[in-house]
Amino acid sequence: MDGKKKRWVPPALIAGGTAILYWGLTNFDTLQKLLLTLLGLVSPFLVGGCIAFVLNVPMRALERLLFRPSKKTGKVRLAKLKRPLCLTLSIVLVTVVLSCVVFPQFGNIIVTIRDAVPVWIAALQKWGMGIMEKYPEVGQFLQQINWETNLQQINWQAMLDNVWKFLQEGAGTMFDSTVSIIGSVFSGATTAFLGFIFACYLLAQKERLSNQCKRLLYAHIKQERADSVLRIASLANKTFSSFITGQCVEAVILGCMFWVTMTIFQFPYAGTISVIIAFTALIPVFGAFVGMFLGILLILVVNPIQALWFIVLFQVLQQLEGNLIYPRVVGSSVGLPGIWVLVAVTIGGSAFGVLGMLFMVPLASVIYTLVREHTAKQLEKRNVPPEKYQTSAQ
Repeated sequence: MDGKKKRWVPPALIAGGTAILYWGLTNFDTLQKLLLTLLGLVSPFLVGGCIAFVLNVPMRALERLLFRPSKKTGKVRLAKLKRPLCLTLSIVLVTVVLSCVVFPQFGNIIVTIRDAVPVWIAALQKWGMGIMEKYPEVGQFLQQINWETNLQQINWQAMLDNVWKFLQEGAGTMFDSTVSIIGSVFSGATTAFLGFIFACYLLAQKERLSNQCKRLLYAHIKQERADSVLRIASLANKTFSSFITGQCVEAVILGCMFWVTMTIFQFPYAGTISVIIAFTALIPVFGAFVGMFLGILLILVVNPIQALWFIVLFQVLQQLEGNLIYPRVVGSSVGLPGIWVLVAVTIGGSAFGVLGMLFMVPLASVIYTLVREHTAKQLEKRNVPPEKYQTSAQ
């Protein structure tokens, strides 16, 4: 009976998968709504998992630093306080960094750009007057235009009717949009709060949850497959943790480099721009260029020439960081070649935005490692000599 059952399992799975695929293709709109509803239901837990994974990095470091085992007994003093104290310190540390360092700098950028708009308008007017003084024919051409006749030809009544119609139709749309925005903000805040609570539970009981997952695996699937699943999970956890740690260290180093060099060469807003570049550098490949753009906007307000020199400084430091610091701090820990980092960031950003850029690199690293290990085993199994698949430099 067992042999007959095993022979029927693959065809049954194929038939069931084919039926589900056919239904999904013929009812794509229904499937999309179902997936969106399911995503909305599990989104607090996904957000909580991401928060827990990020907070786990400083929490583990604090546990190793503050609760070291005794050399004589090998036991940890005040072991009951280890997890709650380190979890609380991690939350406080991340909150302080975001609220006291990062968010105020973005606020300074918004205020600075807002104050700079009148200055830019005045400079544009001055530039226009200078053009007219330098090239009088431009002023003469503008004076030749019969503005009064052109204004009289405008149907003001029709324009007013269109404006009134737009206001009448737009009032309801504006109200609906306002209600929708308020609902989205409230929903996002609720999701973030529930995710944070779920993250705290995950971190407080992560060993217990890990043991429960292992018991379920070994109880319902073969031991070899359970070992393989746990090995992949361990590889993913190690890769993601190394990536987050490396990205944070690399961002701090890059921010310090910009602060030192900009202070030496007396660039304006050295502290603000350095913090912004360090924060945006957490996004691989493209993040630092976002910081560069914001830095250019700030420096343009004070001195356009220095803005050009800032671009030169950014390129120099970016090359230094990309060729020396990043490969040692992040690249070696993740183990993913540069070309696949670029592909992962591009696909992740297109599909999932900023979060996709952050998490697609370590995910691609895990896939790359598994494919490389499987390929090596297959080549060894088939006795393929290295000269068949290794290409020498031309």
